[in-house]
Amino acid sequence: MKITVVGGGFVGATTAQRLAEKELADEVVIVDIVDGVPQGKALDMWESAPVEGFDTKVIGTNGYEETANSDIVVITAGLPRKPGMSRDDLLAKNTAIVKSCTEQIMKYSSNPIIIVVSNPLDAMTYVALKVSGLSPHRVFGMAGVLDAARYRSFIALELDCSVEDVHAFVLGGHGDTMVPLPRYTTVAGIPLPDLLPADRIEAIVDRTRNGGAEIVAFLKTGSAYYAPSSSVVEMVRSIVKNKKKILPCAAMLSGEYGQDGIYVGVPVKLGKNGIEKIVEITLTDEEQTALNKSCEAVKGLIGSLGV
Repeated sequence: MKITVVGGGFVGATTAQRLAEKELADEVVIVDIVDGVPQGKALDMWESAPVEGFDTKVIGTNGYEETANSDIVVITAGLPRKPGMSRDDLLAKNTAIVKSCTEQIMKYSSNPIIIVVSNPLDAMTYVALKVSGLSPHRVFGMAGVLDAARYRSFIALELDCSVEDVHAFVLGGHGDTMVPLPRYTTVAGIPLPDLLPADRIEAIVDRTRNGGAEIVAFLKTGSAYYAPSSSVVEMVRSIVKNKKKILPCAAMLSGEYGQDGIYVGVPVKLGKNGIEKIVEITLTDEEQTALNKSCEAVKGLIGSLGV
């Protein structure tokens, strides 16, 4: 198993570190355009191997030759948000970056699974699909696992309980129109509406929608990377180990949920070949309306891509 991480910034480097420490590949390659950065970070990670007890080789490079025959590619490259910016503000510049990265990846790997992390997530995943020419079940985005993790962590704080007891997922685009579903959220099997009043649930939902912006406001010069890296590694783990976990991911819809031809966050089954199944759940009229609104926002972004 060979995994490439494109982008040696905070998200990419932390992702590579976690992939190596969990020994999810024989080799992890970090690619970045800044000379010395991927090489230095990769060497530093490898020197931690005797202490952490992993044998995954970590390689840093500025070129794509070393990525040849990658089984999985995680694209994190792109400009990060700054305070006051939305994910959508990154559209034009990150489109060019993701397009170039995907072209280079496909030059050296014929049939990889590509997981996109770059923002705006749903639109960038669409770019990777069109440029790569791969099947949609092999190109998808990391968003829902992250959004659900934020949602679950806030619920655990509110209830003063273990995060392990909280189960939830989030539908829709990765942005202000995402759709957390309290009705499908449980704590040790107990539906969330039985544990919290509606106003507290709505406050948690609102904080989830703005979870990324909250961190950007604190950091000022960058965006989140610990939770995003953990989330993409959870997806990789389900693929590598063929666990067939049902996780919320940005998937290309072909009629599911009444949508067609766009990437949007939905629950999927992830196995060794990527997305094995898109799981459709029954939504209330209100939930469907919220999802449709989110999809319209994604369609607006995709319509302006020019790919």
